[in-house]
Amino acid sequence: MDNLNKLKEIVARMPEVAGVYLMKDKDANILYIGKAKSLKKRLQSYLRQGLSNKTLALLSNVADIEYKICQNETISLLLEAELVHKYKPKYNVLLRDDKSFPLVKVTNEEFPAVFITRKKELDGARYFGPYIDAGLLRQALKIIRRSISFCSCRKLPKTSCMYYRIGLCPAPCIGKITKDVYAKSIDNICLIFEGRAGELISKLSKQMEQDVKAHNFEAAAELRDKIVALGSLGEGKASSQDGLLSLKDILGLKHIPVRIEAFDISNISGKDACGSMITFVNGTPDKNNYRRFKIKGVNKIDDYLMLREVVARRYRRVVEEKLTLPDLLLIDGGKGHLAVAKEELDKLGLNLPIISIAKEKDNIYFSGRVNKLSLTRNSEAQRLIWRIRDEAHRFALKYHHLLRRKKLYL
Repeated sequence: MDNLNKLKEIVARMPEVAGVYLMKDKDANILYIGKAKSLKKRLQSYLRQGLSNKTLALLSNVADIEYKICQNETISLLLEAELVHKYKPKYNVLLRDDKSFPLVKVTNEEFPAVFITRKKELDGARYFGPYIDAGLLRQALKIIRRSISFCSCRKLPKTSCMYYRIGLCPAPCIGKITKDVYAKSIDNICLIFEGRAGELISKLSKQMEQDVKAHNFEAAAELRDKIVALGSLGEGKASSQDGLLSLKDILGLKHIPVRIEAFDISNISGKDACGSMITFVNGTPDKNNYRRFKIKGVNKIDDYLMLREVVARRYRRVVEEKLTLPDLLLIDGGKGHLAVAKEELDKLGLNLPIISIAKEKDNIYFSGRVNKLSLTRNSEAQRLIWRIRDEAHRFALKYHHLLRRKKLYL
């Protein structure tokens, strides 16, 4: 297969963590979406001999593989199904068969029940899925239920059940919760299954702030616990804040790195070289402050020179226009990339902390230190760094594809 070596290089950069992978063709169309307990091990399995004709046909069209890190395999199940139904990839045929795989059903009743079913009916209920792994789906529901209690009885009983006694059901059956309050809980659960956990966390955070201002400290504490628990279900502020606090301590920074700017260079055989800069504020993407750079002064394949140009152009403008400086820079590359970025900042009289993440083994380096950083495997800090690096790579690649398409039509 012509692109086998390229795929091996892509897979070699994958982390050994749970997540979802998106296989794309040369035009960045999504061909297949899958989940994995270990992204690297799962994708390595595609490179072995004895694959089916269907898999070989898929791989022959794959030009790139994007991935999204998840807290665990259970969470990756939710994200996988949400993305499959959003993009409807050509090779995800099995996931389109609603009769074969489990779904989450939210009944259309005064006090809706939430449970797993394999049958989709025209009964006004809301359905989410389908999901391939029923076991993982049950685990996901358990995680959600610890944060947002709900009724799972197919028919509302006349007495409370065990789930009420252990705090997993608000017991609408005996009038322990009003219809309006319960409806809000159900809407919040639906946000999670719609892949909008971050939106839910933002909503709960605002409510928590209101409770604090009103001195409802007990209610605020309950919301805080929910926010922390729900942080694992999406790119929420809770887990992002943990990552930022950890980075501050690990790097010995004076302040929390609220504003992080990350750079990546994209080129194939030196053609249509370009760079990207993305910005994360408070651990989440600030897309209004993304920037694209078409390489102008480098006519050969040299990532170091290209990175020099992009960093110099960006921060020369920051200095000249007195723009906001970042608290931390992240470079997609190794020690050499970090060194050239620091040299360009030194020329401008800027003393900004910089980290770089090497493609080969995901080693992370910090300006001023010789050895790589020792981060706890799969920690919030490591996850945040990966997420920022991956977004910078995605944005650079998107611009690279745009440049190539423009050239085709000239």
